[in-house]
Amino acid sequence: MIVMIITGGAIAFIGDKLGTKIGKKRLSIFGLRPRHTSMIVTVVTGCLITGLSIGFMALISQNVRTALFGMDELRQTMDSTLAELDAATENLFKAQEEFEKANANLKESQLEILALKSEQEELRAESDRLREGNNQLEATNSELTALNENLSGTNATLEADNKKLGEFNITLTADNEKLSSDNAKLSSDNDKLTADNSELEERNNRLRDGIIAIREGDITLRAGEILASGIIKGGRSGDEISADINALAEQATQSLIERFGGDADNSVWIYQPELHRVISEIESGGRDMVLRISAAGNMVRGEPVRSRLEIYPNELIFKKGERIFSKTYEIGGENQPETILRDFLMEINQIAIEKGILSDPLTGSVGRMEGTQLYEVLDSLSSVKGKVQLTATAREETDSQGPLRLNIKLEQR
Repeated sequence: MIVMIITGGAIAFIGDKLGTKIGKKRLSIFGLRPRHTSMIVTVVTGCLITGLSIGFMALISQNVRTALFGMDELRQTMDSTLAELDAATENLFKAQEEFEKANANLKESQLEILALKSEQEELRAESDRLREGNNQLEATNSELTALNENLSGTNATLEADNKKLGEFNITLTADNEKLSSDNAKLSSDNDKLTADNSELEERNNRLRDGIIAIREGDITLRAGEILASGIIKGGRSGDEISADINALAEQATQSLIERFGGDADNSVWIYQPELHRVISEIESGGRDMVLRISAAGNMVRGEPVRSRLEIYPNELIFKKGERIFSKTYEIGGENQPETILRDFLMEINQIAIEKGILSDPLTGSVGRMEGTQLYEVLDSLSSVKGKVQLTATAREETDSQGPLRLNIKLEQR
């Protein structure tokens, strides 16, 4: 635009000067009158302005040349580009649809993976339960063998029963050998676990029915009941660890003797392969572990107590005076002091379990609260109205073994 303005102005100035000069000198071109000659000069000058401006712009600018001479080609190029853009847009939409389908398939695959992992965990748990059942069956087989030997010397009245027990013992021995063989193949035959599990469950039920028929005593211990618990120091030899475990077993036996009036048969029996496994794990781990000795099943008074060993890493869970939980309640209506304190303690129990304190398998509790402290808190709650804030802190350092002892502070809001 600047070039056109400058060029047009220059040519107009020259044309004006030239026309003025021709007019003053009264010059004539082609025999025309001076006035007509001046008009021709002015017209030619205007034409030159337009022509030279356009030509100069076309000379220096590719865009001007394209606008003057290449509009059809430019329009065709634009149409072609628009068509390619439409095709690319359509391909983009198709790609987005395929991406969404792929994303949906990915989510389905992830859900299937989670489901497979859950099934794998269930199979692993079932495998552990079957292994434990096999151990119990081996112990039961030993008991039945001893019982069969004792019955062989009884009188003629018991011969029929002794014969049945002998046959039953033979069946148990065969079943036990089959179970031992199946147990050795569990690691490699995991995909056959469902079918094998059904067979083992059926045999286990038959054995359990037989054992119940033989036992006619009162159940004194429930399966899973804790007999003794203690911390086994790590970083020591296997003999030292074994001595601590045996001492804990003696402690459990002494506790049973005191509990059941000195019955010598109520001794704690530990399955030796399980004992060796626990010793090996503690020795190789090199850290302190909480050892629990619990009843492997429901026990009858007067028989040896078959036990199960459980180990857990021992850690400091709460420091002395550490704040555990705090919550504000409003007393009144359904929120009576007993209900508030019960809910408060249940929430603390859940928090402690999540932190890592081991709970009682039968009651699910992790702590102890003295009766005087309980009545003091209830009495304090009963004496206030409106909103109160309860805050629980650890009375002493508490590790994974527990129990958790509390200090409860009440503040009226």
